[in-house]
Amino acid sequence: METNIYCKPKEEIIDFLKSNQIEYTQIKHTALFTMDEYENIQKKLNCLIPKNLFLCNRQKTKFYLLLMPGDKKFLTKELSSQINSARLSFAEEEKLKETLNCYKGSTSPFGLLFDKKNEVTLLIDKDLWNEEFFGFHPCDNTSTLKIKKEDFILYLNIIRKPYTFVTLKGE
Repeated sequence: METNIYCKPKEEIIDFLKSNQIEYTQIKHTALFTMDEYENIQKKLNCLIPKNLFLCNRQKTKFYLLLMPGDKKFLTKELSSQINSARLSFAEEEKLKETLNCYKGSTSPFGLLFDKKNEVTLLIDKDLWNEEFFGFHPCDNTSTLKIKKEDFILYLNIIRKPYTFVTLKGE
């Protein structure tokens, strides 16, 4: 039932995409919480659905949204060394709600639209950049939006959100 609280952000995201003429395809589904559950959605949309991880440093003063292939294993040490941040961990759900208007299981780069204080640094695994399309939640894990990479870049440019590439081996 908690997803009903987040209908407004979902509507705001869809309205934002429409008003900026950013094309997408939406598919509605039951609430999904794991990458394994997304296998059918990826097939239906014929696109990659990245793993979206909301992270922070030990002091909880820097926050990161990491986009990476769902089949890669996340190793904090591997990422920490690339961004010069010691001891990364998953950020608290309250901070996720506060900054990205998302809840656990619905983390999405579309939530960057709500990062008004510019607290979140976007990190993208280079392997994702080989994809033509991505699938992301609109901050609600009962639907997925398929978007072209070029339109995703346009979205990031419009909201003025820079991104940093990282190279994750996950081994």
